[in-house]
Amino acid sequence: MLGNIKVVLVGTSHSGNIGSAARAMKVMGLSQMVLVDPQCEVDSQAVALAAGASEIALNAQVFATMEEAVKDCGLVVGTSARSRTLDWPMLEPRECGVKLVEQGESTPVAMVFGRERTGLTNEELQLCHYHVCIPANPEYSSLNLAMAVQTLSYEARMAFLEKERSQFPAEEVVEYPRHDDLERFFSHLEKVLTETDFIDPAQPGKVMNKLRRLYTRARPESQELNILRGMLTATEKSMKQKK
Repeated sequence: MLGNIKVVLVGTSHSGNIGSAARAMKVMGLSQMVLVDPQCEVDSQAVALAAGASEIALNAQVFATMEEAVKDCGLVVGTSARSRTLDWPMLEPRECGVKLVEQGESTPVAMVFGRERTGLTNEELQLCHYHVCIPANPEYSSLNLAMAVQTLSYEARMAFLEKERSQFPAEEVVEYPRHDDLERFFSHLEKVLTETDFIDPAQPGKVMNKLRRLYTRARPESQELNILRGMLTATEKSMKQKK
């Protein structure tokens, strides 16, 4: 199950951070590293700081965009400080570990870490189902990238070990849509709402950002998403017949 957890590093600028993150992952039993638009190479410094976990960094998948990196994931959690401008479902680290383990049994999942200085953009954060904030000392909350990876990887491992120790029967696994299925739904929704004049084609983001947040918070299951897509298709068909 831990092999289904992706650690996605976006726009990393220091190779040593990639190596240190790989070491943090291996200590906790994680092995899938993904690099999005890296600003450096996996070089000798990365290998040195990986300290025996260099195979994770050297075998990391590389993508140009975050959307490509998480398109097969059923759950995407982005690391973020609590924001007043982007109100999104938030998790504590412990909750994050539990959700990753629960859904990681049936589908790939991802925890996403942003750039060293600026973190994830609002657009990237909107691609996540949840945001997670590490409750560090507010007077000195300077966590580097590897520390953040270590903290959340630890919580995932603890949740995994707790699940293994549990004597209770496994709960029924709920199937959630993959990330690219959700993106196709949002594109379909925007198209229909534009055609019905519900949203202004010149400023679709105002409404679509709120609808993204609504559906992300609701977390529709795969069957529920199919129903929503069917409703949109039926609406399009009805509009064509009336024309």
